[in-house]
Amino acid sequence: MKFTPETYKIADKPMMPFIDADEIWKFINNTISTKERVKEIITKSLSKKRLSLEEVAVLINATNPESIQEIKSGAKQLKDNIYGNRIVLFAPLYIGNKCSNNCTYCGFRATNQKAIRKTLNESEIIQEIEALEENGQKRLILVYGEHAQYSPEYIAETVKTAYSVKKGNGEIRRVNINAAPMEIEGFRTVKESGIGTFQVFQETYNQEAYKSYHLSGKKTDYNYRLTSLDRAQEAGLDDVGIGALFGLYDWRFEVLGLVRHTNHLEACYNVGPHTISFPRIKDASSLNFGDKYFVSDEDFAKLIAILRLAVPYTGLILTAREPEKLRNEIIQYGISQIDGGTKIELGSYSKNEENNNLDKGQFKINDDRSLSEIIDELLEQDMMPSFCTSCYRRGRTGEHFMEFSVPGFIKRFCSPNAILTLAEYIEDYAKEKTAVKGWEVIEKNILKLDDEKMILSVREKISKIKNGQRDLYY
Repeated sequence: MKFTPETYKIADKPMMPFIDADEIWKFINNTISTKERVKEIITKSLSKKRLSLEEVAVLINATNPESIQEIKSGAKQLKDNIYGNRIVLFAPLYIGNKCSNNCTYCGFRATNQKAIRKTLNESEIIQEIEALEENGQKRLILVYGEHAQYSPEYIAETVKTAYSVKKGNGEIRRVNINAAPMEIEGFRTVKESGIGTFQVFQETYNQEAYKSYHLSGKKTDYNYRLTSLDRAQEAGLDDVGIGALFGLYDWRFEVLGLVRHTNHLEACYNVGPHTISFPRIKDASSLNFGDKYFVSDEDFAKLIAILRLAVPYTGLILTAREPEKLRNEIIQYGISQIDGGTKIELGSYSKNEENNNLDKGQFKINDDRSLSEIIDELLEQDMMPSFCTSCYRRGRTGEHFMEFSVPGFIKRFCSPNAILTLAEYIEDYAKEKTAVKGWEVIEKNILKLDDEKMILSVREKISKIKNGQRDLYY
């Protein structure tokens, strides 16, 4: 079905098409990439300016090893300029894996009779969150299959439950959501429960490819999914996350699709996506999937660096789908968020189960390190683990967040808040060796702050944390 302005209306306003496959392929096929042009575009990005589709296509088409290395180096520099050396940590918590869709790449698909279906009850949700808090987690993303049982009202109740759980000094300070697209009223209901980001991944931006993978269920409607975050914005939910599942179609097309989606949200709502995700297809229960569009590790690193340069202000999420060695390499090319201590089998946090039964999970986890192990590794790399949630609780979302993040001012808040959340983690959860390294990293980062008053303020807050106070932030 051709996407025309009459196809969908959002809040009674006609929607104009914003994904045009011919346009995207024109950029890919007709854009010439030279060393000089690549350098110019990287320089533009380092000035914190958004890139056009044509400029992104130049980077995509760069094949010279020298240019590819410059793209990676530019992404690394840009990330440091805007976010510093902090890495935000979170954990996914799967609430239920019932699903009414039949998506050929997913272990949760409705036709998979081997899948062990489960929905956590309130008691089990509390047990899972207590286990996560005992490890030091402060940020969660709740994940739901696309099923009628997981209504906006149900999701809102589970969010409220998550926020209510307090174990020792532990608490969940931010709950993000990955769930089915909703109508405007549904998004309002979920927003009122106090969520952070609402993620909806388009999976693939190519409509013909999309049709071939989504065989039945509500998810077959490409346009309804594509416009889902417009409805979220109309509902006042101004913090959204987009993503594509790499391996369904040509990665070059998907990168431009993500950038085009970003352009659309900025143009219509003055708010781009808070995060962009780029999971690669991994093994799943009863999966029989080809590798026509397999994305190599080399191309994966390149596309992440390109996304960082294309959209300087947006958080980039790298998940535990990827193995430890690759995550440690790619994290330097502009990643701002990773999950740690990830378990995706329902109920596995409280039972301390391994990620080894594909019939219980959505896909295969390839980095099964604990949160503490990942924090140790980040500290060894002189990166600063962060559990910061201050922007949400200070109202720095939507257009207000863009005012700080687009010009790069957000670093003023990110670095001090990351220091404080790391200090909390050290006091409450860290082993002795981790604590020693953690305080060293904190001291290095305090000395990097360019405001003497802020340095004094951060030191004062750390003293308060050592004396038992918690949840101090700017």
